[in-house]
Amino acid sequence: MGKPTGFMEYKRCDNKCTSPEKRITNFDEFHSPLPLKERQQQAARCMACGVPFCQAGVMISGMASGCPLHNLVPETNELVYHGNFKEAYKRLSRTHSFPEFTARVCPALCEAACTCQNTGASVTTKDNERDIIEYAFEHGLVDELAPKVRTGKSVAIVGSGPSGLACAQLLNMRGHKVTVYERFDRAGGLLRYGIPNMKLDKRVVDRRIALMEKAGIEFKYGVNVGEDITAKELLENHDRVVLCCGASKPRDINATGRDANGIMFAVPFLREVSKRIMDEDYDYKKVTAADDFSFGNMKGKNVIVIGGGDTGNDCVGTSIRLGAASVTQIEMMPAAPEERTPSNPWPEWPKVLKTDYGQEEAIYRFGKDPRIFSTTVTEFIKDDKGNLTGVKTVKLERKISKDGKMSFENVKGSEAELPADIVLIAAGFLGSEEYVTSSFGVDVSARGNVATGEGEYAASAERVFTAGDMHRGQSLVVWAIAEGRACAAAVDKSLMGYTNL
Repeated sequence: MGKPTGFMEYKRCDNKCTSPEKRITNFDEFHSPLPLKERQQQAARCMACGVPFCQAGVMISGMASGCPLHNLVPETNELVYHGNFKEAYKRLSRTHSFPEFTARVCPALCEAACTCQNTGASVTTKDNERDIIEYAFEHGLVDELAPKVRTGKSVAIVGSGPSGLACAQLLNMRGHKVTVYERFDRAGGLLRYGIPNMKLDKRVVDRRIALMEKAGIEFKYGVNVGEDITAKELLENHDRVVLCCGASKPRDINATGRDANGIMFAVPFLREVSKRIMDEDYDYKKVTAADDFSFGNMKGKNVIVIGGGDTGNDCVGTSIRLGAASVTQIEMMPAAPEERTPSNPWPEWPKVLKTDYGQEEAIYRFGKDPRIFSTTVTEFIKDDKGNLTGVKTVKLERKISKDGKMSFENVKGSEAELPADIVLIAAGFLGSEEYVTSSFGVDVSARGNVATGEGEYAASAERVFTAGDMHRGQSLVVWAIAEGRACAAAVDKSLMGYTNL
């Protein structure tokens, strides 16, 4: 490495973050890059360790350790240290389709597995990659080049989320004619409509889609495959079909009063807000003043978010920006420990308590952490007009049986009531939507995902493949991109008899 002692000489320094006081007034991204010299110092902290777990992307104890894309992390860090961002971009683009997305929304599996993490603070690999890709865009290095020779083969990709986009990118580069079918009005899937603008500005997504269209990839919007067009029609018009529709069937809360007005699933809520932001051309005053959301207006409302994780946190941050009077986040699981336990050693993913940006903003805005752990909702309270007025909750005690199975029991005497005008359910997903899988006649797993052989992407139906959350279940953007790239190679091999992807 360029600076073998860098990890001893320089302390970790993250990108600058706008204070909660300022950032909750808008939906802009709130991280800004370090000066070039400081960025090079951060890259210099990459310590030339013998085994770079950061790029391993292996499963340890059921959790991912290192980058699933197998990015050549030490090599790109060395190039950044030397200030050679052009070559760093070339190296990064060998393994990664969209660094501009993961550099904003990935939980940084690479950093959790960094050897520096074992004894101190990890290398700022995620921020380094963000600077690499933004430098590349700024200097005109990023281009989705149209292939000089076409193969005469046609591939339909259903869904334009990260797995669909990654698959489309590589298949188009190979020379196949690629058409992406998207049921909504814009491309991006959860990148567009499941992640708030302050985490991933949608103009960043637009920038990439424009390049992909220029390279010859065709996007068809407002086409709901399985309803607007049949599986038979798609297979008649294309040599292969790739299903990348996500795990979009939400898990519900089946409690008394569930039919009350004011209860929404998290993703439709986030989608509606994101669409309004884009439709209003990023005029946030019009967004926050709007009273014609499906939930009315959130100003002065008591909001309950059911569920932890990234989606629940995003609902907290979005609700605060829309003027909620209070936001409470209810989580079934107990709070994680603040530090690693002996049973969770490095390089496993650290199962520790994380206070994300939404919770930080709630602490600033309301003076306390919005999370209530080990709790569930037992009833939704409504008035005589059917409008939500509150929720009843109960504490939970986690039990582990002798065979290792986990269950929860209500704690007697722990019942409570909370005021609520709006409830957002962010309790996870139950697999892909049935109207798509039944239309193609593909086998599904017990979890509702499209079934394939181990490590394979071909579905049970002839000429049909799958990737992303629809294949592996609810997961991370980085996993979706990795799956899309691997699926593209499988599709290419089935078409050509071999693959160089």
